[in-house]
Amino acid sequence: MGAISWTSMLPLIVVTSLFVYDEWVSAPSCKTLPGLDRRQHDPVTDSDDLKVMMVANLLLLGSEAGFVNRYFRDYYMAKFFRKSFHTVNLDMLLVLGDVSAKGSELTRKRWLTMLNQFHQMLGPFLGLPFHVVLGDRDVGECGRLEAKSVDWIAGNFPGLDTAGCGAFEISNVSFVSLNTVVLLCGNNKLRFGVEKVIESENIDLRMDSKGTAKTINDFSKFSESYHDFTWRENAMSPSSGPVLLLHFPLHRTVDNMCSQISNTRESRGFSGPRPYDLLQTLPPNATEYIFQALKPRIIFSAHTHKFCDHTHSDGTREVTVSAMTWKVRDDPGFVVATFHGNGRVSVSYCSLARESHLLIAYTSVLVLLLSIILIPNIPWYVCMAMILCNYM
Repeated sequence: MGAISWTSMLPLIVVTSLFVYDEWVSAPSCKTLPGLDRRQHDPVTDSDDLKVMMVANLLLLGSEAGFVNRYFRDYYMAKFFRKSFHTVNLDMLLVLGDVSAKGSELTRKRWLTMLNQFHQMLGPFLGLPFHVVLGDRDVGECGRLEAKSVDWIAGNFPGLDTAGCGAFEISNVSFVSLNTVVLLCGNNKLRFGVEKVIESENIDLRMDSKGTAKTINDFSKFSESYHDFTWRENAMSPSSGPVLLLHFPLHRTVDNMCSQISNTRESRGFSGPRPYDLLQTLPPNATEYIFQALKPRIIFSAHTHKFCDHTHSDGTREVTVSAMTWKVRDDPGFVVATFHGNGRVSVSYCSLARESHLLIAYTSVLVLLLSIILIPNIPWYVCMAMILCNYM
């Protein structure tokens, strides 16, 4: 009788175990990274610190999403957002581009469908301040870049101007986001708008160290020759400017792990809308122009689908955020940046569950349930051993 009782309870035990596993696997696993001094591992947090979640490359398909993407991948990404919101205690969300997998090819109606999917995925984050940087898949590559289209797309996200740039301050931390797609495309109608934002921020930075009249005069000279990425020597020290938010990483003079081919599904020819140059960065002259004009405190970028922590030659730290989607990575992730009152920035990398692990778990449960149904006399202890082996 005992064996019969256990056997009848096994389906309930298996399903309950799956729910417990599903809740456990949905929580992010975060690790604080060392700072620039390579000794700062876990700084003391304060109630006044600003904690920001940074994600990238969601690659949503909107109405074109198939069954697997809509009811498995996107479902779990939304669950990851909810779990992260409740477990990490965040103050703000930043999305570093490529919200859409092929936004530049979508009609406005399909764009709105994709935006609705994006808002549903964010869930509780809609109650927090959030900012979106435009990526090349959102607005198109150089051959598809149109001022009217960029203006319309930017108008659907908070805090972006007609060129797709933004500048804002929260908890005494200044942020500047740039439409780096424009800076890759040579002379175009949007480029002046991007450079105007850079120079406007440069004026604000230099007001403290130079006279107002001279600063405005310098900007007038810039306006006459903006087409050549000219820059002036800035007396401010490196890392004294705003937090810089980009989609494309800046050019790196020193080769490191960031420049290696990413081991992603897309780089290996797996599912992806089209072949892509994942190692593309801003050109050296645009990079130098940004460094000289903004003196960024820290830089956050994306595009490559993988995480990387890089220090530029002047000591400025650039963190490249991994893709947060199973469409291009089996192991997606995101970054949490904590801005402390003393000027320090601590960065944590948060990894999410692997898609392959979840598929194995679901397949194992399905096999177990079928075994219980088709082989009713199977000993209960054999089933329990199989369950434990698959969840270990």
